[in-house]
Amino acid sequence: MENTAPVTPETNPYGLEALWRDGGPIAQATLIILLIMSAVSWYIIFSKLWDQRRLRKGAKVVEKQFWSSGSLKEAVDRLPKDSDFRAVAEDGLRASAHHEGRLTDRIDLHEWITLSLQRSVDVVNSKLSTGMAFLATVGSTAPFVGLFGTVWGIYHALIAIGLAGQASIDKVAGPVGEALIMTAIGLAVAVPAVMGYNWLIRRNKTAMERVRAFSADVHNVLLAGKR
Repeated sequence: MENTAPVTPETNPYGLEALWRDGGPIAQATLIILLIMSAVSWYIIFSKLWDQRRLRKGAKVVEKQFWSSGSLKEAVDRLPKDSDFRAVAEDGLRASAHHEGRLTDRIDLHEWITLSLQRSVDVVNSKLSTGMAFLATVGSTAPFVGLFGTVWGIYHALIAIGLAGQASIDKVAGPVGEALIMTAIGLAVAVPAVMGYNWLIRRNKTAMERVRAFSADVHNVLLAGKR
């Protein structure tokens, strides 16, 4: 019987490891930038989802406990201290209680409460919108960062081929394929950022509709005594 030696698969001399090892400082810096953009994008997506979940949970607490209270002050005390809805209601109460003054006595009470509640709602909206601009920036620039890495990689590969004096397929396909990985990474970073941005924008709109409706109800209670 003939002894057959085990066949070992050939290792791929190209790929991310070779790209990092042979790409030079510019290619390495491009990869690091893309990794940072991806990590920060995912952090923003998950943190915004957590904020939206907390806001929706607060809206359920408002429906169950807030409007069943005997007074607005008692209703505010029922809400958690870190609730955005509590902050809105407290701003309304504060505006109603401290309307008379040297500066604010010239402003109509209705307008003063409206402005105070609107500022409070804007604060909540600003908290939910934090980081959204970064997601939009990553979604629009990550493909170009990856493309820059690809162009630089091809340029670096062509110089190496020119210095070697050989233009065979094995000398061209490997380095060019490595360079194209940059474009793929750029797209992999950009697509989740764009999808996350659009998804979070829609969810933010729904959450802010609840906050604005609550603000309007508090406004009616402060001025008309009913929801």
